[in-house]
Amino acid sequence: MSSSRNPVKGIWLMVAAVAAFAAQDGFSKHLAGEYSTLMIIMIRYWVFAGFVTILALRRPEGPRAAIRSGRLGAHLIRSCLLVAEICLIVWGYTLIGLIESHAVFAICPLLIVALSGPILGERIVWQRWAAVAAGLLGVIIILRPGVGVFSWAALLPLVAAFFFALYSVLTRLTTRDEPTFPAFFWPGVIGALLMTGLGLPHLEPMVPQDMAFLAIYCALSIFSHWLLLKCYEQIEAARVQPYAYLQIVFVTIIGLTIYGEVLELPVAIGTAVIVAAGLYALSLERKSA
Repeated sequence: MSSSRNPVKGIWLMVAAVAAFAAQDGFSKHLAGEYSTLMIIMIRYWVFAGFVTILALRRPEGPRAAIRSGRLGAHLIRSCLLVAEICLIVWGYTLIGLIESHAVFAICPLLIVALSGPILGERIVWQRWAAVAAGLLGVIIILRPGVGVFSWAALLPLVAAFFFALYSVLTRLTTRDEPTFPAFFWPGVIGALLMTGLGLPHLEPMVPQDMAFLAIYCALSIFSHWLLLKCYEQIEAARVQPYAYLQIVFVTIIGLTIYGEVLELPVAIGTAVIVAAGLYALSLERKSA
């Protein structure tokens, strides 16, 4: 879109979307803590694959034309990256909690900046590299290596952030000369096939209450993406992106109130450094645009 239709509505849709994503993360922490992470994510992918299939069937150009792509190899790589990212971040929720996982994962937008140079050939000015360096400093503050509180599990959201950043950059690469819908459709379908192979051996019975939670979790995964799509219909992505950081706020509230997590001072300071660096990098991108 070249201009905003309804910026205020777009902003509120983004706030609602990140709140839905945060609620989804809260349910995933509980479910993955009680059952196999692979099984939970497999079922989530089944629902999401059904969602993108319905969207394809409703496309005005017809489903076959809507999903046609000359970059299926790239979509396969993107699908594997996204599957790995989701599995790692949800596993991280069960080991170190929502708050610390999201604090580290906040480095993702800065990693996208760093990867855009070598993969997309974009020119990265020194100010953007400085923002990336500041974000990495924030991660170090959170992880505190060498002071006796570091654990290997804290690396899970960091690796997940790298995978999702690479996924995002490859998405930009695949959509340079193709419509965006195939880049949305194929990770859902290919990911469902991958997760079926990984998750079926771990299938286990669930108590009725958790089955209800799983249904809500899957519904939230669809609802959050629907809100995001509607958001981008109303306002440019660059203008609304700063509000995406509110997800950290919502996740922190859920972690504190539902799961009894503790917001430690180094985590708060490190998160503030990462968010500030991300907002600065975004301001540079908007100025250049």
